[in-house]
Amino acid sequence: MKPTLLILAAGMGSRYGGLKQLDAMGPSGEVVLDYSVYDAIRAGFGKVVFVIRRDFETQFREQIGARFAGRIEVAYAFQDIQDLPAGFEVPEGRTKPWGTAHAVLAAQSVVHEPFLMINADDFYGRDAFAQMAEDLRRPRPEQGPDQYSMVGYYLRNTLSEHGSVARGVCTCDSQRMLSSVTEMTKIFKLPQGGAENRETEPALPLTGDEVVSMNFFGFTPQIFPQLRAAFLRFLQQQGSDLKAECYVPKEVDALIQSGKAQVRVLESNDSWFGVTYPEDKADVVAAIASLVRSGAYPANLWA
Repeated sequence: MKPTLLILAAGMGSRYGGLKQLDAMGPSGEVVLDYSVYDAIRAGFGKVVFVIRRDFETQFREQIGARFAGRIEVAYAFQDIQDLPAGFEVPEGRTKPWGTAHAVLAAQSVVHEPFLMINADDFYGRDAFAQMAEDLRRPRPEQGPDQYSMVGYYLRNTLSEHGSVARGVCTCDSQRMLSSVTEMTKIFKLPQGGAENRETEPALPLTGDEVVSMNFFGFTPQIFPQLRAAFLRFLQQQGSDLKAECYVPKEVDALIQSGKAQVRVLESNDSWFGVTYPEDKADVVAAIASLVRSGAYPANLWA
């Protein structure tokens, strides 16, 4: 069975100031997720599922989804802030989505095979998709913890020059199995090198050599009931918080600590880059142009 690519593309883009998942970055008008789909096709993925919002469905289908017709099976799922378990309501004043765990749950009715979850606005590189495709095809044991995987990147290669970023900072054991993930949402790059997380006072210093999650996770469908239970706990504990979100890395960490899952950390030789702020766009455009010049990608992906 070919694995599925699940792309989380329902974000509001509040720091970017618009729908960055629809903003052209490549030399022929490609958006960042075009390169993810291109790399997934090369790696042997059989389907792509976009998690989007209803309010820009028509624009997304016409501007993005239509270009993949005949190249790979395409499906859609919709993240809706009102989509909550029985007994819960959206608190007055909340406009922020419920987070990546909620976004993944939106796709449970259309994903029935091992799948890779990624962000729409992150560039991960061909090698990461090739390694994940191979990992998702490997047999899983019938007993014991569920077997998942992720590709990690070094923190220093994922920082923005223009403001803070949120990252899941990982620790691994000697067998490259994930030991823990700590979600840090206010990591700033330091001029003298390294970084610091300013969520708490004093700030937590970081070297930049830490392995971080960039939401490049390989799952089997067993993750869906686990995330449903996690999201229910989140709503019970934080549902009244207007800005709290239920993050996949945090819930993966909870599964690891409870012994319900094991996560293999794959090593990629490629560099990650992405857009958080408008000022990041020029760097992404330049990075893609350099890859095109090197022959890694054609100047027009879908010509």
